[in-house]
Amino acid sequence: QVQLVESGGGLVQAGGSLRLSCAASGIIFSINEMGWYRQAPGKQRELVARITSGGITNYADSVKGRFTISRDNVKKMAYLQMNDLKSEDTAVYYCNADTKMTYFSKSITNWGQGTQVTVSS
Repeated sequence: QVQLVESGGGLVQAGGSLRLSCAASGIIFSINEMGWYRQAPGKQRELVARITSGGITNYADSVKGRFTISRDNVKKMAYLQMNDLKSEDTAVYYCNADTKMTYFSKSITNWGQGTQVTVSS
């Protein structure tokens, strides 16, 4: 079983910064892509940023230039540095990781429980 635990969320004023962390644990042979998603009240979950095992990144247009995703393959962690936060960034942020238990296993998608980010105007 794979567990993803997010941390680093909180309350911040507009224009401020936060750094989210995601720790992966359990039986993991390999981790392919990792990512961050968010869900605001009354809205669908949306992609924020993703990063491949080789470090190739992809960002939602709304966060380009403000957010940076990174990962540490040794520590099995992912991070999301969020700068110049806006009120519309308020949401629960979820960590995602595609993992394999063995070389022969199919890749499975894992989700954390989420961490709340609230940006005040």
